[in-house]
Amino acid sequence: MPARNRPAPGLPTRKQILEFIQNSDTPAGKREISREFGLKGNEKIQLKALLKDMAEEGLIDGNRTAFHKMGGIAKVTVLRVIQIDEGEAIAVPDTWQPEDATPPPRIRLVEKGRGSALKKGDRVLARTEETETGWRAWPMKKLELRSEQVLGVVEIDGAGKPWLAPVDKRVRHSSPISDLGGAAAGELVLGEPMGRSARPSIKVTQVLGEPLAPKAFSLIAIHKHGIPNHYDEDTIAEAGLSAKLPLSVDHREDLRHLPIVAIDPSDARDHDDAIWAEPDGEGGFRALVAIADVSFYVRPGSKVDAEARRRGNSVYFPDRVVPMLPEVLSADVCSLRSGEDRAAMACHLTIDAHGKVTGWRFTRAIVRIAEVIAYEEAQARIDEGRAEQHLIDLWAAWKALAAARAARDPLELELPERRVQLDDQGRITEIALRERLDAHRVVEDFMISANVAAAKALEAKVAPVVYRVHETPSREKLIALKDYLATFGKKLAMGQVITPGLFNRMLKDIADESEKALIMEAVLRSQTQAYYGPSNQGHFGLALASYAHFTSPIRRYADLLVHRALVDAYGLEQPKPVGDLPATSGLSQRDRDDLGRVSDAISQTERRAMEAERETTDRYVAAWLSSRVGEVFSTRITGVQKFGFFATIISLGGDGLVPVSTLGDERFGYDEKAHVLVGQESGTTYAIGQILPLRLAEANPLTGALKFELEQGAGRIEPRGRRPDGLKKHGNRLVGPRGRPGNIRHQGKGKR
Repeated sequence: MPARNRPAPGLPTRKQILEFIQNSDTPAGKREISREFGLKGNEKIQLKALLKDMAEEGLIDGNRTAFHKMGGIAKVTVLRVIQIDEGEAIAVPDTWQPEDATPPPRIRLVEKGRGSALKKGDRVLARTEETETGWRAWPMKKLELRSEQVLGVVEIDGAGKPWLAPVDKRVRHSSPISDLGGAAAGELVLGEPMGRSARPSIKVTQVLGEPLAPKAFSLIAIHKHGIPNHYDEDTIAEAGLSAKLPLSVDHREDLRHLPIVAIDPSDARDHDDAIWAEPDGEGGFRALVAIADVSFYVRPGSKVDAEARRRGNSVYFPDRVVPMLPEVLSADVCSLRSGEDRAAMACHLTIDAHGKVTGWRFTRAIVRIAEVIAYEEAQARIDEGRAEQHLIDLWAAWKALAAARAARDPLELELPERRVQLDDQGRITEIALRERLDAHRVVEDFMISANVAAAKALEAKVAPVVYRVHETPSREKLIALKDYLATFGKKLAMGQVITPGLFNRMLKDIADESEKALIMEAVLRSQTQAYYGPSNQGHFGLALASYAHFTSPIRRYADLLVHRALVDAYGLEQPKPVGDLPATSGLSQRDRDDLGRVSDAISQTERRAMEAERETTDRYVAAWLSSRVGEVFSTRITGVQKFGFFATIISLGGDGLVPVSTLGDERFGYDEKAHVLVGQESGTTYAIGQILPLRLAEANPLTGALKFELEQGAGRIEPRGRRPDGLKKHGNRLVGPRGRPGNIRHQGKGKR
């Protein structure tokens, strides 16, 4: 961009921000704006609020990574070629959404030479400019084509025409197939849209097999979300070389004499962390949190590091794990196995009699885990009085930490976790809500203490930190919560400081369990989503001023970056290069320069993983329930809209819809502030948190979708899946019906 005088320090004006965004030759996000205007500390927090105000005022659009003038286009952005007009490429912004109020602007791409080297569908990073005759852009870099493949099941209608039935419950209609690619009716396939019409035909690109086969549900999520699940040969070979790095006590603290234990789920695939504690003789405790020393084996700039950075995190499904690191590292050399010497990053904690962590130090160590114990077994030993001394000491130290936690008063919401149990063939044996034990809390509080210590240890050295950020609820969400609470006769004063304890006291004072469930759902909806970032905004939910993720480097790239920062800040380098592996295990210059961008990227991969894991569990639940259509379940309403309400089975967590059209002949009005449906004649209400019996009407394992109806059967849902809409079982396959295909449904035997 053209040179200009450096602006005076201090918060810029709206005009200055707009000028910078419009003139910047690179994407202008919050980080770039802060750097341009020399903002520090509290000024960065003020900038965030100012940018939010500007977005609400319609001045800018975008996110933390890049802003642009509202209604305009970013100075540097990604474009997609939509046509070639007399040798000239015409493009549109790649991220323009169909629901935007205006159609995407057409942009002429200015290329070197005669004719266009680009073709329809190509994506380019380009520098844009608005002229009197319209938008122009100069390509800077051609990008890889974004995967637009769709996932579905092949159906054949009565006329012999093939259709693709979607496995995404948000997609309501099947699409015509123009090229079967060898696929047969009832097979799960990947396909790509041909053309860009509202309902393009589909070309099958890959046949994945039987959609209801064991372990197919996680495969659906992997393909749908584009989760990388294969390593190339070079990466695997490099991981094997890393695994051979020699481990000795020459440059490590020897902690093999301590009875350190790993307490994990019984089906854990890897073991990141282990803990130990003993009384210090003064009412407090000495404690140790030992974490797998992944940074020793995964060096910055290596092939394994590049792949881990791309994946961002491991993804856990009931039947498989898609690891961030190759298996030789994630499940073997890095995993803290019982009775084997392992490299560890050790966090030594000093805990006083009140549970406050008063000191910490970090070392690289060699450990030998005394035992890997399942949560249930550890709890049973404590409860039955047969625990070894090291477990008794751990529980005693935890009770001190728990007292300090209670004083801190973090947000306490009951969030049940579903557990899918499979047999050796991948078939469902049980689905239930996971019991919350003290053993879970023991590990959790030790991990939180180590995470806080890591953040503060890096701050003490003014070192880079990837923080785990959970911001205070936004004013808009608090206003919505205030309006909702008013329908219960409860007040939320907007002038007070909002703390987690405020919500805890609000819930504690509610005696009626049904009403408490309503308020808890509302409080949960008011919370912001946690993310990773290099700027400390605190962790609201945990009531902590500084928080980083340090305890799971096998499965989270954020933790690996924190480990590398500690290596640099505290001189913990291990000078043992092998072969072509990089010598350093600390932060690379790229890590330092790209900390904001990589934080955004791993926040996105985390959300992708969460969605994929949740959808897969939904599919398993629907499959488990598909033989129980017609049964009545105790449910809790979790969401209300004008078209109906959503409810979840209390014992399983399966979510389904009750359409308003099935609530009988009476008309129902929707109260948006109170989140309730109200019968206009009877006054019958359906509200979030309400518990009521509902009959399961539909269960679709391929989409994970459920539908419920009222127990008494008012306005019963006509079962779909009969001819001509559904698929029928033929041997081991699903085959299409006569007539036009609909989405796949699975009904109980003899249902109406």
